[in-house]
Amino acid sequence: MIISIILGALIFFYTSYSLFRFIQKSKQGKCASCSISKLCEKKLLI
Repeated sequence: MIISIILGALIFFYTSYSLFRFIQKSKQGKCASCSISKLCEKKLLI
């Protein structure tokens, strides 16, 4: 019983954390949140 509660809480908090990260990255914009933004050729053309 207690293991079920702990696993449920872990899943809930990880899902919340992932959703929070996704929202933060989407607020930064397309190029700012990209993992290769420093090497992107699109930035150099702008």
